[in-house]
Amino acid sequence: MTKGDGILAPAGVRVILLDIEGTTTPVEFVFETLFPFARERVRGFLEDHGGEPEVRADLALLREEHAREGPEPPPWHESPAGVTAYVHWLMDRDRKSTGLKSLQGRIWQEGFEGGRLQGQVYPDVAPALARWRGQGRRAAIFSSGSVLAQKLLFRSTPAGDLTRYLDGYFDTTAGPKASPASYARIAAALGEEPPALLFLSDVVAELDAARAAGLATGLAVRDDAPAPQGHPRVDSFDAVFPAPPR
Repeated sequence: MTKGDGILAPAGVRVILLDIEGTTTPVEFVFETLFPFARERVRGFLEDHGGEPEVRADLALLREEHAREGPEPPPWHESPAGVTAYVHWLMDRDRKSTGLKSLQGRIWQEGFEGGRLQGQVYPDVAPALARWRGQGRRAAIFSSGSVLAQKLLFRSTPAGDLTRYLDGYFDTTAGPKASPASYARIAAALGEEPPALLFLSDVVAELDAARAAGLATGLAVRDDAPAPQGHPRVDSFDAVFPAPPR
C-alpha cells in the first residue's frame, strides 16, 4: 500500500523505473547469496578468464579506479591474487565501482548459467510487471549492479523469465544513483521527458535525486519499520497502477 489513498498512480507516467536491492529483490539475497558467491570465486575466475578481452576491460577500469583511491587500498598488482585483494577491499566497503560490478556480473553469469544461482524477486513483482505491460506502460531497471547481472537475475526467477517485461537496463555507466543528471540521462535514453517516469527505490537519497530531475517517486518499504518522510510509501507493487476492481 501507499500513504494517502493507498494507491500510487501519478498522472502521465508511462515508464516505471525500478531499483533492485530492497525494491524488487530481497536485500538478503544480494548480501547472503550473490556477494559471497562472487567473493569466493574472484581469484579462480581471474585465473581462468583473466586474459579474455572483456575481463581485461574490467581490470583496466579497476586499475584506473585504484589510482584515484590514493594509498588507502592494498597496493595494485595485476595478478589474480593482487586484483582479488583489491576486489575484496571494495566489497568490504560496498563500493559502487563500475569495474567491480562488471566483474561480479561475469562471475555470477557462470553461476546462473550453471544452475547454481537463481534470481529472486518479491511475489508482487511478476504480477506488477505483467499488469503494467497490459496497461501499455514500460518498465526498466536502474541498479548499481551491471546490466549483465540485472538481466541474469530477472531471466531466472521462480516466476519465470521476467526480461520479457523489461524495456531498459541502466547501471553505473548512466551515472551515480544519487545524481539527478543520471535520471535525466535515463529518461532521454527511454525517449521520455522525466515526468513520464516513476522511480521506485528503498533509498531516499536516490529518490531525492530522481525527484530533483523531475521524476515521480515512491519509497519501497518491504517490512513494517517506520519509513522516512518525503516520498509516497509503497509496501506492495499491488498498489502501483493497480488493476481496476472487479
